[in-house]
Amino acid sequence: MELLKTKALTHSNYLYLLIAGIVLISFNLRPAITSLGPLVGMIQEDVGLAHWSAGLLMSLPLLVFAVMSPLVPKIAARLTNERTLLIGLTSLLIGITIRSIAIPVLLFTGTLLVGLGIAIGNVLLPAVVKERFPKKFGLMTSVYSTSMGLVASLASGISVPLAVDWDLGWQGAQIVWGLPVIIALILWGFLFKYRDEGKSGNQQKQRTSSKQMWRSSLAWQIAIFMGFQSFSFYVTISWLTEILHSHGINLEMAGWLLSFTQLVGLPASFVIPVLAGRFQSQVWISFFLGLFAVLGYSGLLFGSTYPVLIVSIIFIGIALGGSFPLALTYIGLRTQTGQQTAALSGMAQSTGYVLAAIGPLFIGYLYDLTHAWTVPLVLLIVVSVVLTVFGMLSGRDRYV
Repeated sequence: MELLKTKALTHSNYLYLLIAGIVLISFNLRPAITSLGPLVGMIQEDVGLAHWSAGLLMSLPLLVFAVMSPLVPKIAARLTNERTLLIGLTSLLIGITIRSIAIPVLLFTGTLLVGLGIAIGNVLLPAVVKERFPKKFGLMTSVYSTSMGLVASLASGISVPLAVDWDLGWQGAQIVWGLPVIIALILWGFLFKYRDEGKSGNQQKQRTSSKQMWRSSLAWQIAIFMGFQSFSFYVTISWLTEILHSHGINLEMAGWLLSFTQLVGLPASFVIPVLAGRFQSQVWISFFLGLFAVLGYSGLLFGSTYPVLIVSIIFIGIALGGSFPLALTYIGLRTQTGQQTAALSGMAQSTGYVLAAIGPLFIGYLYDLTHAWTVPLVLLIVVSVVLTVFGMLSGRDRYV
């Protein structure tokens, strides 16, 4: 009897550590990207980068995500999810370290490794949650997506204070984000040593699952939903400040409003996956999130008063804050096994980050052509409608 109690306690402790490990992974999936934007000016001045090179520095991780996402499930099928996550964390740590050296080739090499490490975590985290917490997938998705958003916002906000007020420079402000990676590496090393051995997935089964996923209409609906969600998010992050400035809001205030847009989405980021997990169909959730997006971008297009703009960015924040975790939730709810979840995650995120990389450049190109934000905002409204349609299709009670 005592032996059974010890085993139960050990398993319980393992699950608590696993939850902590999942949260720690989520902590590390955005800061290495979101902390870089506010420091780009310092990096350009110190390293001597042209504007196009600085733009590439920001887009490179997204391109790596798009290329690597379909490959990650195949790697995990050979090595197990835990070992692959350890490789991803190691790549992320090396990338952050190399990127802090003021030499262009090391700056870009480090950014490449950062993208590789984050891509692995992006794809495998839903699969780990699906395997370990199949009945609590919505709740666990809420926990890690909200953690991801919170730390991402924090990283954007404190990068310049770390570099300037704490006198760490842009290099030190980057190295700081290696500390949570080290903690995650230690914990996942422990989890790997004591992992449950029962289920590890057959390599051929994984290959078959991956091939079939690209032929599934439902998988494509989820992929398109995630793709246009990513398009809207990265366009908003890149250009909302300039759009608000065109309405007469000074740049400093516009920057704070961009942060506010991300923060106001955090409650939706937590609540939406929990709600989605309680219902077999999520069609109505997608409809309301899409409606918020349409109303928000329409407010930016037609509104001119300060209150209308504030309400508009609140709507946009709720829509973007809820759509991303809903897309992650679909990946788990529309699949039946961890292998399927990994395959769908890789496919959907590959599509998503292709559109994410294209979005800010294309919207900027439209602005250069028209010298106004009218056409870009009309396009964002159209994208929001498409996002709503594919979100509702993805929300039907079906499996890939």
